[in-house]
Amino acid sequence: MPLIPSLITWFNTSRMHQIDFLKKHPEEVQRETLVKLLGAAVNTEFGKKYDFRSIDSEDDFKSRLPLVTYDDIKPYIDRLRKGEENILWPGNIRWFAKSSGTTSDRSKFIPVSDEALEECHFRGPKDILAIYTKNNPETIIFSGKGLTIGGSHQVNNVNNQSFYGDLSAILIEKAPFWVSFIRTPQTKIALMDKWEEKLEKAYDDTLYENVTSMSGVPSWNLVFLKYVLEKSGKSNILEIWPNLELFIHGGISFLPYREQFEKLIPSPSMNYLETYNASEGFFAIQDEPDRDDMLLMLDYGVYYEFIPMEELDKENPSTLGIGEVEKCRNYALVISTNGGLWRYIIGDTIMFTSLYPHKIKVSGRTKHFINAFGEELIIDNAENALKTACRKTGAIISDYTAGPVFMSDTSKGAHEWLIEFEVEPENMEYFSTMLDNALQALNSDYEAKRYKDITLDPPLVHKAKRNLFYEWLKEKGKLGGQNKVPRLANNRKYLDELLKINARL
Repeated sequence: MPLIPSLITWFNTSRMHQIDFLKKHPEEVQRETLVKLLGAAVNTEFGKKYDFRSIDSEDDFKSRLPLVTYDDIKPYIDRLRKGEENILWPGNIRWFAKSSGTTSDRSKFIPVSDEALEECHFRGPKDILAIYTKNNPETIIFSGKGLTIGGSHQVNNVNNQSFYGDLSAILIEKAPFWVSFIRTPQTKIALMDKWEEKLEKAYDDTLYENVTSMSGVPSWNLVFLKYVLEKSGKSNILEIWPNLELFIHGGISFLPYREQFEKLIPSPSMNYLETYNASEGFFAIQDEPDRDDMLLMLDYGVYYEFIPMEELDKENPSTLGIGEVEKCRNYALVISTNGGLWRYIIGDTIMFTSLYPHKIKVSGRTKHFINAFGEELIIDNAENALKTACRKTGAIISDYTAGPVFMSDTSKGAHEWLIEFEVEPENMEYFSTMLDNALQALNSDYEAKRYKDITLDPPLVHKAKRNLFYEWLKEKGKLGGQNKVPRLANNRKYLDELLKINARL
């Protein structure tokens, strides 16, 4: 047996026993994780401030440390970027994942410690391989290379010992040397910061490789695949990479993109595996191919808490531990990590679909929803309603965003949608009606506001011109990497910007 597959087989056997344990004993695994985190950071500035040494229970931890957002810990991170040590986590942290997410134009710099890299960010991909090979014992992915189009990295201007970039770029830069033999394109191309130049170079570097897997954000991988087909003149991706069998995706929902991928990669044996991997940590993996939820990985050096959404806006919201959560409730995610984040509200919302094992779906963002009229529309509602509308009309969506139309003296409120179609519906009015009906079926609050048009009028749906969202991101200098189109907003900032560009294209 070749070296790499045999190593994977060995790792798979031992690791799957550990994963089985965390499935059955989540509270025990999480308590142990918290004890290790506190013990490691006991002599840091943060550990001394909150006397980590005397914390002897999870309740004590929660009562002593405040819940924080990025703005709360930014002064600490600014000091870390200037080279100070032993502040949030022991030692010197040299790498920072630059993340603007979709909620702000201002960048965040998330500390990435050596422990976070080894025990979390790199452990996730290893577990993906363990889980995938267990589910697909006849896989041939190790006979070829994995296609990874990363972000960019550059030296921090504060000092030459501190570096920042997209998380994907950091992982490429810090990966073991042997990874370069099984990954394409070569590192210097994957880390290029000019997206359109990167497309061209990556095409030349990967065209004749035996690509058996891909990983990354669906939207940017789709852009690259379309570029490859256009430039090569081929009709589908399998004519170029016939052994392609796996796409590992994350960052945004795959629902709006799946049909396009299946069209470009027309293979019944093509597999799609979802992950929940953020700048702050690697959190969950789809471990069963016939389910669309993900197993929450509880032994990656991340201690989890969950804020019920009805508590989120309170001055001192309560949090639940892994043993206290319920299925089908929306929670804001709170993490304490081996990167030095302590009770950090990450900004994502999740919903448990299963307990023992604990499996989740990412339902949205704490700031990405529409609730201008009490309708509490979240991204999960939007994605599934669009899926239904597409199925009923034969449409395929490339990208979209939505926001409120606020009430005036003479008109009721509404939701306004701007959608870029890969395949347009024959009848936009019918598509809009199907979208509206699906949203009402999925969200009782939205249904109540739509009842007899008393509060909300039917949604306004506009067709975006081709490449609108690409041009919008390009104008903002956010092509590639982990940059995302904001799906829902409780204001009109993004929507008005996009409508303005759409009018001139």
